[in-house]
Amino acid sequence: MPETTQFSGMGNDTTGSDSSLKANSVLHTRYKILGIIGGGGMGTVYQARDLNFTDVKRLVAVKEMLTATADRAMRESMLKNFKREANILAQLNHPAIPRIFDVFEMNERAYLVMEYINGSDLELLMQKTKELPIDKIVEWSIDLCDVLDYLHNQKPDTIIFRDMKPSNVMIDSLGKVRLIDFGIARTFTSGTKGTMIGTEGYSAPEQYKGEATPQSDIYSLGATIHHILTRKDPRLDAPFTFHERPIPNFNQKAPPDFVRVIDKALSFNAAERYASCAEMKADLERVKLRMSGMMMAGSNIALADNVPPAGGGYAAQRPASSASNAAAPPLIERTSFFEAGENAAIQPRWVFKTEDEIRASPAATKDLALVGSYDRNVWALKLDSGDLAWKFPTKGGIASSPAIDESARLVMFGSEDFTFYAVDYRTGRISWTYATKDRVRSSPRVAHDHVFFGSDDGKLYALGISTGRFLWGYDTGTPVRSRPFVTNDLVIVGAESGEVIAVTLSGNRKWSYRTKKGVIAAPVVDDDGNCYVASTDGWVYALDTGTGFNSWRYRTNGPIFSAPIENNGLLYFGSTDSNFYCLNSQTSREKWKFAASKPIIGSGVYYKGAIYFGCTDENLYCLEADTGKERWRFKTSAPITSAPYVAGDLLLISSMDHKLYALPLVG
Repeated sequence: MPETTQFSGMGNDTTGSDSSLKANSVLHTRYKILGIIGGGGMGTVYQARDLNFTDVKRLVAVKEMLTATADRAMRESMLKNFKREANILAQLNHPAIPRIFDVFEMNERAYLVMEYINGSDLELLMQKTKELPIDKIVEWSIDLCDVLDYLHNQKPDTIIFRDMKPSNVMIDSLGKVRLIDFGIARTFTSGTKGTMIGTEGYSAPEQYKGEATPQSDIYSLGATIHHILTRKDPRLDAPFTFHERPIPNFNQKAPPDFVRVIDKALSFNAAERYASCAEMKADLERVKLRMSGMMMAGSNIALADNVPPAGGGYAAQRPASSASNAAAPPLIERTSFFEAGENAAIQPRWVFKTEDEIRASPAATKDLALVGSYDRNVWALKLDSGDLAWKFPTKGGIASSPAIDESARLVMFGSEDFTFYAVDYRTGRISWTYATKDRVRSSPRVAHDHVFFGSDDGKLYALGISTGRFLWGYDTGTPVRSRPFVTNDLVIVGAESGEVIAVTLSGNRKWSYRTKKGVIAAPVVDDDGNCYVASTDGWVYALDTGTGFNSWRYRTNGPIFSAPIENNGLLYFGSTDSNFYCLNSQTSREKWKFAASKPIIGSGVYYKGAIYFGCTDENLYCLEADTGKERWRFKTSAPITSAPYVAGDLLLISSMDHKLYALPLVG
């Protein structure tokens, strides 16, 4: 049937298949129906092609609702609910929420035209797979917390989804979470009862009474994850009986911390659940960190009882009446804080405490130290004393290390709020921002009057430093979390797919090389044009910068998150096999290796004949660069996952104990 054929007449049969739109028919003179995606008792969802785009094949999803009924009041109610869904979707802008393009009525039916999502819902994925990877389930759980938190923080009215379940969660072709079917979502007014609506088994106890709240969505999310982990469908058991089906009885691969998060979300009493999805997300992020090797399972660091307030703030500024804060340590802890013994020879010049974990490396100007924290702030401290100069709040945790441009007087960094920031480092005032479509965990690189960084939306970005003007974005197809390396004519970066990509300064691909697993560490290029890349497949690769040709590779016994550093023909890097390595950069021959007691995640730094690096055993190590012999170590009180930074006569190192340490550089 030609594309210009118009659809005409649907009849009044609301149950028979004859009332369905036929393949190749054209709806509303614009949407060519290609087939049925799904449906239910009230209508059908179709895949269609938008004929307004003649040069490209643009696909959309067309949601149809049957409205033919003799009961006028019922028809008006159905249309009201349908329009409510359209209005809710129209006001939202989040990567996990499908965009709405059109809404109209025709032949006793209402239609909603939305973004087409190429993927499978979680219920179908469970049917197709015997077991889903735990790390993916954790990542999806984090993303679902993120989108629910977005809904719950809508202004002026909170939006409650009310129907979280596997079949309403799509995983698209890029592995991203997409939340579908807002048919029963509604705005929330405290103290107002609604109808008893939702899906039995997934709905919270209070939802059965028509009292849905944001905590009800948290319960349903817990029920969804419980189902995915255990493969025990809650619709087949009595409501609120998840405690009778403990996750470890059905899935021993689920980490205990992950199980505790789900159990808390499934508390019968709403007051015992997480206070917000942001709080639940923070605990899930910690679970993910432990699983990735950045925090060992045996660590005595407990999950946080509460996430820090938006925008952070000082512990010392909390209400004095709070018992838990009465004994809070001072923000700047002098050397008397440290016990004599292991650190007796190395005393910090100052220590500054933030309100959450510091996972990223610090940076410094002539007189300021700058560091981002998961308390959502970037902190600027006076380099000589550690006193606060200013802090800049974002809306998400910060895993991106800051980059500084002295000429523009800017500090630049990304946040998990999907935004890249440029802030005047003298005042802490914002200069410009750039919004991406996902979290920014990649640390930026400043070169050629541009700033280069990656995003979880899969793109490597190039922006003008002075204004933040978009120059180009190269799409890798998977999250980019490594820090780019920039030469005179290339930008080289790693992606979660395992691909190492070199693009020209104009954003055109020159070459790529694929490792077996994700590349999180930053590549490094030496003066001879050799590019060194570490991968989570456990290998370090030497590539020709001009062609991408692999000249050698060296294998460790664990994933590598540590970026290599090259100096005078030697390559230094750490591995999660707990060893720090020194190789001949030309031959890959091992010169020495140093055994720590736990995995090494953070990168090292070379300075005047010494190598400095942090470890998840909570120590900062100083080694002889030529021999690997230990000079000294400094003990913090939590794992170190970041790289040290040399600032004048100070060595700055951040730790997961929430603190930034300024150590005097000694031999």
